[in-house]
Amino acid sequence: MSLRSLAIAPLVLLALPAWTGTSADDEHAAEVEQWRQRRLASLTSETGWLTLTGLHPLHAGRQTLGSGPEADIELSAKAPASLGTVTVGDDSLRFDAAPDLEVTVDGEPMTSVELQTDREGPARLFEFGPLNFHVIQRDDLLLLRARDREHPARRQFEGIDSFPIDSAWRFEARFEAYEPIRQIPIANIIGQVSDSPSWGAVVFEHDGQTYRIDGLAEPGDEELFLIFGDETSGKETYGAGRYLYVDAPDAEGRVVLDFNRAYNPPCAFTPFATCPLPPPQNRLKLRIEAGERTYEAGH
Repeated sequence: MSLRSLAIAPLVLLALPAWTGTSADDEHAAEVEQWRQRRLASLTSETGWLTLTGLHPLHAGRQTLGSGPEADIELSAKAPASLGTVTVGDDSLRFDAAPDLEVTVDGEPMTSVELQTDREGPARLFEFGPLNFHVIQRDDLLLLRARDREHPARRQFEGIDSFPIDSAWRFEARFEAYEPIRQIPIANIIGQVSDSPSWGAVVFEHDGQTYRIDGLAEPGDEELFLIFGDETSGKETYGAGRYLYVDAPDAEGRVVLDFNRAYNPPCAFTPFATCPLPPPQNRLKLRIEAGERTYEAGH
């Protein structure tokens, strides 16, 4: 349900007491502004998406890392010619620093460490100077993700353009559960397709039309993840779609859907992300003039 202010006849206004509080629209705008500040803080943090410098496939066996041309995986010039090796075994993943070289893992100096991927839990981060690395897993593909907290993209970031906050794009939607849970094919930007569980759709009304977005989540999750495109995609907004999290439905199946919090996926900021893309049914025939616009570096 929109929180747009209602038009009230002047005669009724004369009978009302003087306004002494904050309007619902103002409260909503303040909430969205606070959300935007948290969003920017995460994006520009030392491990935010603006720090990515590489995404390197790993194969079974041993591969060397470093800035030298002889390295199997060539890193930033800020790395030593030989940083160390990553060894991928059947059930193991290990980093060994080059001789006489130390990295830090969780702030502790180490020369060797057993790694885990982001699929197994928080990926173990190893660091050298301003650089850090960890391993992610996408289906059966292992990838070494490299970051530099001094990356120019982070230092030169000047913010994200967004549509003006408008409570007309905040809806009280309804949740329609899927029984049984559906497995929805989701493609990502590196060309993989895998099934993701959807336990229902978020349904809302706009200008007399009904729209629905399949939400991704495991049962029991506290939020639904919405990946959607609309008729601003590739024009005012990022061509590959946008993301939005909403709280899980209440006991009556109601969901607050606020497109003012729609945001650009990581691949809008770096070529080294693996963003999931909207499934066809989540590409809406509607112009959603709310949330983040296309990101342009330097603007």
